[in-house]
Amino acid sequence: MTISKSSRRSFFYTTALLVSPFVAGSSQAFAADPELPLIAYVGTFSSPLKDTLPTQVDLPPGNGRGIHLFAVNRKTGELEPGDIVEMGTSPSCLVVNSAGTHIYSANETDRIGADKEGTVSAFSINPKTGGLELLNTVRSGGAGPTYVSIHPSGKFLLVANYFGGSVSVIPILPDGRLAEPSDVKNDAGPIGPTKAVHAPPGSFAFSGHDRTHAHMIQSDPSGRFVLHVDLGTDQILIWKFDAEKGKLSPAETPSVSLPPGDGPRHFHFHPNGKWFYSIQEEGSTLVVFDYDAEKGSLSARQTISTLPKGFKGSNFCSEILVSADGKFVYAGNRLHDSIGIFTVGENGTLTHVADEWTRGNYPRSFNFDPTGEFLYCCNQRADNVAIFKVNKTTGELVFTGNYAAVGNPSIIVFHELAGAR
Repeated sequence: MTISKSSRRSFFYTTALLVSPFVAGSSQAFAADPELPLIAYVGTFSSPLKDTLPTQVDLPPGNGRGIHLFAVNRKTGELEPGDIVEMGTSPSCLVVNSAGTHIYSANETDRIGADKEGTVSAFSINPKTGGLELLNTVRSGGAGPTYVSIHPSGKFLLVANYFGGSVSVIPILPDGRLAEPSDVKNDAGPIGPTKAVHAPPGSFAFSGHDRTHAHMIQSDPSGRFVLHVDLGTDQILIWKFDAEKGKLSPAETPSVSLPPGDGPRHFHFHPNGKWFYSIQEEGSTLVVFDYDAEKGSLSARQTISTLPKGFKGSNFCSEILVSADGKFVYAGNRLHDSIGIFTVGENGTLTHVADEWTRGNYPRSFNFDPTGEFLYCCNQRADNVAIFKVNKTTGELVFTGNYAAVGNPSIIVFHELAGAR
């Protein structure tokens, strides 16, 4: 069912809100109902990143305006523009809670206080229209928050601060607002080399091996452990999580090292909870791990390139997704501007079967709609979101011919309007 005209008028009207000066990483898991109206939220880079090294070659110019809202045509996948939550400090990562009542943003280019910390914001979602209302904004526990996720308990926001090289735990209050961080951990350790072990021949790709750079943080399916990656130290760090106090403590095996310089960026658990896939930004690889849910430990089993055989030159990997049925893995390649498609074997290992051009430059992230019928790719430098139909039998992506214009899109998440019935 598509959104009715009356619903669209209401949707366009809702989000006219004023955002405080302090406001300028995954969508929620739920059972999809294709009969419900669907809203897409696109986070953007809305101001240039400052105080960064010139080697940070993926810095965006800040063409976005904040959080862009769209009505989704559930039959064709098309995005119809709606309101924009004007934010000048780059809400580059968004996450919707499992109840569908709130959305949280990492404001990557915000700078507050003497330490120039970034911020995170909480919004309530109008159940009938999907419109957003700002609730509050708090410090993120470090500079440049680049990823946010929600602990399975629903009580904590987990934040990775890229430029601060730290991760933090932020309590979510009963009304959806955010408290001050309950824990902050600073990454440490030797910094990897500027040349990745697995870099393609002729690559000049160098992004984050100047210091520690926490890039993603997320709980395991049980909620007992929290994992995060540091691109600068080439590590995956593993924490035990105290869900009463919102505290992190090192797991029995507190970290796993990736090949020097490869730069782990994002990761994704297989639906069975036993396999864990990480994507390396500078090495252009996927690594398959076995995950021990009792100990929270990882054992590497396979490394495979995200690029087609014979590729030479520079590339930066970005997003990784596992299909809901666990049959396929999708890997983003920036500069090559493709999504690598991999089949998942009976033991979790990957086979590269296809590549799909993203129809735009520098695919920073992509996401499935709740049904898994469509994949939406945020082409950061092309200022668009390209829409693909997913073949669930082969894993193939077929371009629909549809785009949405968005300045410097960084992430797209979805919310079904159950209250619109």
